[in-house]
Amino acid sequence: MKPTETHAFPEGITGPDVSFDGGDLDCGNGLLLLIRKHIDPMARGQLLEILSTEISVDEDLPAWCRLTSNELVSFQKVGKQRSFVIAKGRLAERGGREERPWSGALRTTDSAGARHSRGAHTRTEPVAAPPVPPMSVMGIGSWPRPRWMVEAMHSHVEGRLDEAAFHATANDAVRLVVAAQERAGVGVLTDGEQRRDSYASFVATRLDNCQLIPLTDLLPLVDDPEKFERELRALDVPAADVRHPAVLGRIARSRPLVGHEADFLRTLTSKPIKVALPGPYLLTRTMWMECLNERAYESREALAQDIVSALRGELKDLLDAGVSLVQFDEPVLSEVVFSGAKSGPSFMCGALSESREPAHELAFARDLVNAVVEGSPRERIALHVCRGNWTPDESVALSGDYRPLVDTLKQMRVGAYLLEMCTPRAGELEILKALPDEARIGVGVVNQKCAEAEPVEEVVAKIARAIDLFGKDRLLFHPDCGFATFADNPICSTTSAEEKLKVIAQAVERMR
Repeated sequence: MKPTETHAFPEGITGPDVSFDGGDLDCGNGLLLLIRKHIDPMARGQLLEILSTEISVDEDLPAWCRLTSNELVSFQKVGKQRSFVIAKGRLAERGGREERPWSGALRTTDSAGARHSRGAHTRTEPVAAPPVPPMSVMGIGSWPRPRWMVEAMHSHVEGRLDEAAFHATANDAVRLVVAAQERAGVGVLTDGEQRRDSYASFVATRLDNCQLIPLTDLLPLVDDPEKFERELRALDVPAADVRHPAVLGRIARSRPLVGHEADFLRTLTSKPIKVALPGPYLLTRTMWMECLNERAYESREALAQDIVSALRGELKDLLDAGVSLVQFDEPVLSEVVFSGAKSGPSFMCGALSESREPAHELAFARDLVNAVVEGSPRERIALHVCRGNWTPDESVALSGDYRPLVDTLKQMRVGAYLLEMCTPRAGELEILKALPDEARIGVGVVNQKCAEAEPVEEVVAKIARAIDLFGKDRLLFHPDCGFATFADNPICSTTSAEEKLKVIAQAVERMR
């Protein structure tokens, strides 16, 4: 579209519905984040005006519109001053079904999640945590969200549902998850990560100076957006639905990341509870993007320091809150050793950043994890590693045994390793004998990627083999990974998730 000296609006429209001035920001230095902040709460067909004096926006903004399916309605230029008018979606949708704040059944009087999310924990004395018994059964973390929970999540992220209403809705979803785990016979409970858009990127909604934006917003910023888009399609990644953390400035933790989740879960059960957190290496790989970070951090090492600080504070609060096991997720370690040094971006962990050679990355990851857990009781800290959980298609997930990772895992000061082991892609269980003798070994004995629950006899055989290798006292049992790593793209149904946990519990009971 060529610029004009004045905007030509369709009949009946006198001007934009919302306007903001982006100054001299280009798309890689914050303009896209401002656009997302303004356009998310708007109704489809409404008009957003973007003022800019940056020349590169002339080319980048139309490309962004094409990739995100928003319509560039008009482009005005007078001297250095530019004015772009964009319709959210298509202008033809204007005046149709209006998007309003999600209006599902809400119980605003039940706002425990909202209350705890407003600031840091204020408890003065630590809460005693029930110990995790040997041979305990647990989920890895995520659970399929009900449709109404996903709708509430999108409305909340886009600014159309307030915090209290969102958490009241999420509390109801968590109650369903806990009831399903209880029916299955699970010994250590999670809240199913019902408040999270994914296992890792949700932190952008909790950290200061961080924002969640759709992956499609970032495609114009990579070297070859068309190639990257093809790679996402090949990996079965819903790029239009998956949101990615973007850093606006120095990040900080002024409120809990997941402490409010633990507090509400604690009200529903007296059993041990587990809370999963994205690990520091995963977050650094996910959040470090030179195209967006150059005004906030000079290096990913500097970013990592602030991530470590935030996770240390969160870990302490979770342990004080009576969480029996805090799990750090570091699946991108598999990408490091099974993909090698990357010349371009990878979606393995939802990350768009590049990595260096494997030895450097593994040492970096080890040091970050150890910095987070230093001084904390090892027996209450676990590490989870898998090979990718964005699709049920086994053929596109990474493959390789734990040999390249064992030395790094040994040097991480954690008390338990919760590892993918059911899928043949994970190699032989015997390799885990190299892990520290004092550490617990969590063995994946069902594959969440397979729709049907495994026969109990098959799971009993896997458990018996693990007992032969490690003894009963060191073992924990779980699925290979979560049941719904990404809220919009669950791996299986709630029925399948419950059945798989029930099979593990039945198999363990036989072996007791």
